[in-house]
Amino acid sequence: MSDLTLYGEKYWFSPFVFSAYVALVEKGLAFEERTFDLFTAKDHLDPEFQRASITGKVPALVHAGFWLGESSAIVEYLDESFPGCQPLLPTDRRERARARQVMGFLRTGAEPIREERPTHTMFYARSQHPLSAAAHHVAERLVEVSEALVAPGAGSIASQWSIADAELAFMLHRLILNGDPVPPRIEAYARAQWARPSVQRFATHARPERFSV
Repeated sequence: MSDLTLYGEKYWFSPFVFSAYVALVEKGLAFEERTFDLFTAKDHLDPEFQRASITGKVPALVHAGFWLGESSAIVEYLDESFPGCQPLLPTDRRERARARQVMGFLRTGAEPIREERPTHTMFYARSQHPLSAAAHHVAERLVEVSEALVAPGAGSIASQWSIADAELAFMLHRLILNGDPVPPRIEAYARAQWARPSVQRFATHARPERFSV
């Protein structure tokens, strides 16, 4: 039995669960998976889970009895706890800071895209509606940021892959999979990230046949 357990959600489309899951796979760590139904049963509201995880959200990681929530905290904890494995953040101080900047931006700077291209449209039925003016503006800004971060011909934001690349590709795929325009260079970068084995393991994870709330 592994001493690592990842708590996620049953549809396996949360971008935050994605980040923690990819981090564990990249580290080459064996881990158990446990899932909650966040929409109907709301079993994540179980008092025992709420108490143990403190914030009561997924993802939550349990490592040898230590509970930790919030995907960015999980990523950094795994990097520090298992330094001999694939690094999740760049080793260079400035590149590491840049990766953290990107991760912060993706968590707080793209709400209209999250609302109009929710993650269930990535793994279940696609959106049937064009982006609103507000979401289109944010999508353009996302592309501008991506173009500034990823140099022509580069395969990653920094001189080495980091979890920030996976997170940026996930956000870009909200647009790509729904047929929204993304410049060819940035689309190629995002698709290359999407093809990474750890990301594909999440993308092809077994899911319920239908999504319903």
